[in-house]
Amino acid sequence: MSNPGIDEIHAFSVLLRNRGIRLDRDQWVQLDVFLNELGLWNQKINLTGISSRRRIMEELLFDSILPTPFLPDEHTLLDIGSGAGFPAVPIKICKPRLKCQLIEPNKKKVRFLRQVIRLARLCDIRVIEGRIEQVGDALIPREYDVVTSRAFLPLPALLPLCAAHVAPGGCMATFLGNRADALVQETAEVMERYALVPFKRIAYPLPGKGTKREILILRRKA
Repeated sequence: MSNPGIDEIHAFSVLLRNRGIRLDRDQWVQLDVFLNELGLWNQKINLTGISSRRRIMEELLFDSILPTPFLPDEHTLLDIGSGAGFPAVPIKICKPRLKCQLIEPNKKKVRFLRQVIRLARLCDIRVIEGRIEQVGDALIPREYDVVTSRAFLPLPALLPLCAAHVAPGGCMATFLGNRADALVQETAEVMERYALVPFKRIAYPLPGKGTKREILILRRKA
């Protein structure tokens, strides 16, 4: 792999193994392609707000991959407000049989995502330019087995947009930062309305910082 030193990759792989996540060589190559291209584009347009590769790995890539042991290996995934590809691109790399649709309104970010998909040779993943509120059923099905979104809207506003696309028995991965308990309480009514129940809470410290974050995976009742 080209950019990162062997020590950097080793340290990151240890972080993942400690969470029960192991990637094969091809998956590491695809992640490397993704991160390299992200670094090049970040020099021209601000995709992430973070320029350091190490920080991107620790603050964006790590928690994008954390939910993968609890997501299905196949079926369908919808990512809303995909931005620079977190979490959808890392999830797709970890779960290559998932059929993914990414919704992103920003033209430059759409071009970036399509370039990454081409360079990393990812299959069964499509980027749709637009907002979820405006994209019709002709472009995306109503329901998906997995729905993800990161930093698109605060959870109370985001949840109804996402929940409407979660299939019965499907799940939604939400990234709650360090206000998990408060956010769960604030959105309890919305969860009940859409028949969503907490399935898995993944608490973890941010690598290198100790800042605590939490991912909540919700499951829709069948």
